[in-house]
Amino acid sequence: LEKSRLTYQQPLERCYHSFYNLMSDAIPSLKAKCLLSNDVRDYFYVSQGKIKVDSIDDKEDMQFADEAFDILGFTEEEKFNVYKNTACMMHMGEMTKTFIGIGKEEQADIKPEDAKHATNVAQLLGIDCEWMINYFCKPKLKVGVEWVTKGQTVSQAASSVAGIARSLYERSFKFVVDKCN
Repeated sequence: LEKSRLTYQQPLERCYHSFYNLMSDAIPSLKAKCLLSNDVRDYFYVSQGKIKVDSIDDKEDMQFADEAFDILGFTEEEKFNVYKNTACMMHMGEMTKTFIGIGKEEQADIKPEDAKHATNVAQLLGIDCEWMINYFCKPKLKVGVEWVTKGQTVSQAASSVAGIARSLYERSFKFVVDKCN
């Protein structure tokens, strides 16, 4: 799995097909359940390069993938979790663009009015949004026997989100491969 392609593509590259399949409307109401809009261009991580390939029918591919999950014995919950994690990564790309630097040290934070994608990520993952934002902006590190909070810059916070997004996708991919084997 080429993880770097998840968060950056060259102009002639396309991110992994699963993202475009998810956006294809092949499964009614899936985008709504995954808190996605109707336009793949709304998601930076998957729209930096090519978003359409003439020889690929994303809707048909999504139908085949969903049917394959059924044939391979995936439960509805397992399928939805894979779809949610895929959508979550898309929202994480947008979340990286909402960080702002505050104070003279330009410590990263997200204004409440800009927290839509962070809220979506937290909801899809079933975690507390405020805790998650704090984790990315002010992580706690163990120094000796004590825990200290370290303020992150906007760039550092965005890099942390990208790293977690790549790890989330890798683990979802590994779950699918392990289930198939």
